[in-house]
Amino acid sequence: MRIGVFGSGTVGQTVGKKLVELGHDVMLGTREPGKLAEWADGAGGKASAGSYAEAAAHGEIIINATAGTGSLAALELAGAENLGAKILIDIANPLDFSQGMPPFLAVTNTDSLGEQIQRAYPDLRVVKTLNTTNASMMVDPRQLADGDHDVFVSGNDTAAKARVSELLREFGWRSIIDLGDISTARGTEMLLPLWVRLYGALNTPVFNFKIVR
Repeated sequence: MRIGVFGSGTVGQTVGKKLVELGHDVMLGTREPGKLAEWADGAGGKASAGSYAEAAAHGEIIINATAGTGSLAALELAGAENLGAKILIDIANPLDFSQGMPPFLAVTNTDSLGEQIQRAYPDLRVVKTLNTTNASMMVDPRQLADGDHDVFVSGNDTAAKARVSELLREFGWRSIIDLGDISTARGTEMLLPLWVRLYGALNTPVFNFKIVR
């Protein structure tokens, strides 16, 4: 499958590399594609870099791995004509670091980044997921408790959530909890202040949430 990944940071590069390893044709989108030449060479296979517009046009599915406060700007650069009615997997969080650490949420309570993207691009089929764990855990959940922990999905389109869940299973996720429509992204995004504090208390990002029932 052709997949466009927005974002040149650790998350975008980690997710993009894993997708290439799984056999997908991946283009990372960024403002300065030249900076990703080393990543593309290292990832091998069908890995490439381009502009946001090029990555959006390339992908049958788009993954938003940009910094959350810059996500809408990145999507604007991608262009609505290139995004169309594709599935967009939003794994970003609206973390604001302007006042240092710990960051606070730029969007919260009555809205979420996932909803903002869906409103701005109503034809997109936005699915929020993977934003409650760190990059290495996103693509290798079995590194912890043999994968016995949970990932969440939120979105308005049932078929899109089913397709995204297939991709999550390719990564190794076994327990996928469908929270409901895109408004439920508020809940997963609001887990991030807790996640940041747990990171500080545990002194490691290798942890995740398990819902016991």
